[in-house]
Amino acid sequence: MTGVPRCMSTQHPDNVDPPFFADAPALSGEDEIEEAYYAYSHLGCDEQMWDAEGKEVDGFVVKKLLGKYPSFFDANRLGRDIRLTLRVPNPAVETTEAKILLETLESIARSSDATRPFYDGATPPIFEVILPMTTSARELNRIYRYYRDIVVGKQTQRLGDDDITVAEWVGSFEPEHIEVIPLYEDLDNMLAADRITEEYLRDKDVTTQRVFLARSDPAMNYGMLAAILMAKIALRRLHELEERSGVKIAPILGVGSAPFRGGLTPDAVDQIMANHPSVHTFTVQSAFKYDHPPGMVRDAIARIRAHTPSMPPAVDEERCIEIINRTAQAYRKHVVELAPVVQRLARFVPARRTRKLHVGLFGYARDVAGVSLPRAISFTAALYSVGLPPEVLGIEALTKDDHAFLSEAAPRMMFNLRRAGRYLRADSDLVPPEVARAARELYLCDEPDEEHHALTAEIADGARGTDTADLAPAMLRAARQRRFLG
Repeated sequence: MTGVPRCMSTQHPDNVDPPFFADAPALSGEDEIEEAYYAYSHLGCDEQMWDAEGKEVDGFVVKKLLGKYPSFFDANRLGRDIRLTLRVPNPAVETTEAKILLETLESIARSSDATRPFYDGATPPIFEVILPMTTSARELNRIYRYYRDIVVGKQTQRLGDDDITVAEWVGSFEPEHIEVIPLYEDLDNMLAADRITEEYLRDKDVTTQRVFLARSDPAMNYGMLAAILMAKIALRRLHELEERSGVKIAPILGVGSAPFRGGLTPDAVDQIMANHPSVHTFTVQSAFKYDHPPGMVRDAIARIRAHTPSMPPAVDEERCIEIINRTAQAYRKHVVELAPVVQRLARFVPARRTRKLHVGLFGYARDVAGVSLPRAISFTAALYSVGLPPEVLGIEALTKDDHAFLSEAAPRMMFNLRRAGRYLRADSDLVPPEVARAARELYLCDEPDEEHHALTAEIADGARGTDTADLAPAMLRAARQRRFLG
């Protein structure tokens, strides 16, 4: 599918160490401008997600990029050769940030003004936005129509008895319309991704529609086993939508470095792409970019960009959904029990962005005994820090028949479980006995990372006491050992 980016750099703060160009441990402001340029020019990413969700967004990013790096962006045209894609707040959920959506949509036309003299013509640098936590076609249409009818539509209006239109006064508004990318993050809507997307497309004259599937929040809310199977079903249904609609569907998969959050690291790109053959765009988050040697990162991104998507495998949906429900129930039981440990340790996870991302669906739903949890990166980091990778929670619910089925349906699931198993201290009293037993039966503990084990034993002891001075440094050392925060 010509023109669809393959590798989307994101601002997810799962990195252990800040990048060399950062002025502070937590990136913000001008650092993120530098980051976008670095992702394009040095790492080879063909897309940068620009987050307008949960932080003070820089609405002048395009103007600053062109002004600071004119030679690069003259040779690599924004909106054609490389993309800058906005993630906006969802007013249905993030009510206190709802008007940031409107401000961000207004900035799209202003960004076009910045590129018009630079590229000697109207080449809109931004023409897509991502809507997180999508639950309906109506939510997508509101954004599509607000931009078309209000942002662009006002250019034909006159102010009172004035003799000129708004466009004659301040210039035309471009692009004339934008494309809205749904981001599906919970079980019901991931399984309905094809239906919601199809409804949204009914009155659109488009040839290609991008659809974003999350991996972090599904894992956070239902466990890694369920998250993997949810993505399998959604990708297959989206392929079937493409076949019946004639519209090319280009899936994006949001993956982090921790196996729990997708397992995409520079040394695992081939396995992750093979596990999701129909995905057109993979995200590379901060740990991928900054916690590995730059040459290794560039080579991995080049392999992602060279990937040719193919048909997703057939899925026994009924069997997968039964496993999803069963393992999610076991996972959630453990999460409720572990919540005090997670809440205690999460505050020692270092911040790598000056932001407050949206509360996870686990927190919104309040459907697990009212447990409130941190975001996925801090959640994952907290559990890894005591030697309990969250990937293993719920594995005891799998039967021998399930193992046989999953070896065909999700053949690389064991790859991720074994990667996580290196950090599992099965003899810890924080690990549920049934989880430890299942992990040993699956041989997940056979290649332990002894250095990480020693650090997590120290952290677990510190978490039980009142002296917490050494917790943050020890958690950082453990994270550096595994090359991701969470």
